[in-house]
Amino acid sequence: MRVALAQIDPTVGDIDGNSAKVAEWIGRAREEGADLVIFPELCIPGYPAEDLYLKRHFLEANRRAVEQLAAGVDGITALIGFAAPAEGGGDSRHAYNALAVLADGAIEAVYRKNRLPNYAVFDEQRYFIPGEDPATIELEGIAVGLTVCEDVWVPGGPAQAEAEAGAQLIANPSGSPYHRGKGREREEMFAERAREYGAYFAFCNLVGGQDELVFDGHSFLLGPGGEVLARAAQFEEELLVCDVPSTGSDCPKAEPLGDLDEVYAALTLGLRDYAEKNGFRHVGVALSGGIDSALVALLAADALGPERVTCVVMPSPHSSDETQADARKIAENIGCELLEIEIAPMMEGYERALAGLLDPGEAPELGEERPPRDPARPSEPDLAAENLQARIRGNLMMALSNRHGWLVLTTGNKSEMSVGYATLYGDMAGGFAVIKDVPKTLVYQLVERRNERAGRELVPAAVIERPPSAELRPDQLDSDSLPDYDLLDRILEAYVERDEGRDEMVAAGLPGEIVDEVIRLVDRSEYKRRQAAPGIRITPRAFGRDRRLPITNRFGG
Repeated sequence: MRVALAQIDPTVGDIDGNSAKVAEWIGRAREEGADLVIFPELCIPGYPAEDLYLKRHFLEANRRAVEQLAAGVDGITALIGFAAPAEGGGDSRHAYNALAVLADGAIEAVYRKNRLPNYAVFDEQRYFIPGEDPATIELEGIAVGLTVCEDVWVPGGPAQAEAEAGAQLIANPSGSPYHRGKGREREEMFAERAREYGAYFAFCNLVGGQDELVFDGHSFLLGPGGEVLARAAQFEEELLVCDVPSTGSDCPKAEPLGDLDEVYAALTLGLRDYAEKNGFRHVGVALSGGIDSALVALLAADALGPERVTCVVMPSPHSSDETQADARKIAENIGCELLEIEIAPMMEGYERALAGLLDPGEAPELGEERPPRDPARPSEPDLAAENLQARIRGNLMMALSNRHGWLVLTTGNKSEMSVGYATLYGDMAGGFAVIKDVPKTLVYQLVERRNERAGRELVPAAVIERPPSAELRPDQLDSDSLPDYDLLDRILEAYVERDEGRDEMVAAGLPGEIVDEVIRLVDRSEYKRRQAAPGIRITPRAFGRDRRLPITNRFGG
């Protein structure tokens, strides 16, 4: 039996467009001589479509689309992910996460996903009714077991029952979102199932960006011994074709990307799809000459092309000549448009308007936009004055967005977002936070790797080597207010991504005083993160869908 895995990039809610793409790829699979073509989970309505799944007319539209698709299927069997409307129902859930078997012009069978994940970014128990039964079909003398994504993520369940009933191939259409290293985890888990059940496994995953999620594709066919027989590329649409049984010698097998290239590709695809699927033809980046905005500019140019990127340099009296020169050089190196706006006159206007109204030291702690200063150092400038600069820049970027229809990309990284080292309505102003889930230490690694791949300094070495600074006051360094980023990111990974408490972190060798301060800053900054733009998830635990904590909260750590 020849099997085709149709690793496609659908768009949530575009039922007609998704159906047309599925029909096209069924035709391509038929031309390749495939007997069976497998499409990703919920590829007709899109995934995750969130509360669209609660709308009965949405469900009916996706059901009709599957029926119309079925009428055109002949000479091949297609497995199509859709939301199957339920009859009646006593609660708000009206559908099953389902798989339609299309053949000979009809819907031959419908399998309903048994295991509905309800952790991390998944909310399937909010939307779907669980199925209860395993299911198999027979093609070309081979029994094929039907599962959907989570059905095989733990042992047992429908896959084991299907294998015990004689299934030689387990089909697993999926919508498995990416995080760093996820592809390797999937292959290892599926290899365990294949060996345990003595069956071939065909995993067909979504590819593309959907709001904060990125789906990496990385579909594959495994043999009964857990060996990879065929593997699709990451972050690209692909029709992967392979025979079953097979030794894999005649099957395509893409090599996985290296760690940094994988993360960079995820960010690029997430940005490209967010812009394209939401109708943005151009993006704007406030380019400071620092490492974060440099990475965002690189990603924008790679995702959309430099002709669709405008970088805006907005120097203040505190901006150094070196950083401004580096900002101009970055824009020149990536080939995008550069605009320059001097903000000193605007700063003076604000200072005149607020004269006598901003008394340093009177601002309440909760309102501070930067980590608190040592009271023993009264000579430090007022935070309100510092943040005015960031808000002026945010205002200008949004004015350009309004005038030209740009998508403004914010430049804050995960380390800054964690501890509140970002200005609300200032550098947080914008439509999409590309590196929102990228720790500061990883920002440096990604820029260095992009330079290496280019074979030249797209980002000048000085930007990488210079101590990080917001440049909102003379001689300012991030280290004035924050721990060294290597240490900070270790603490944040433990607290934010692994949910470790203070005692666990200190027992692991992290300094208690700094751990206490970081926990305080993270918890206190929740109200700011709630107002941040959406951004791409690349770690196992991102802010937003992954990590939902109350703003009003007195639990300390």
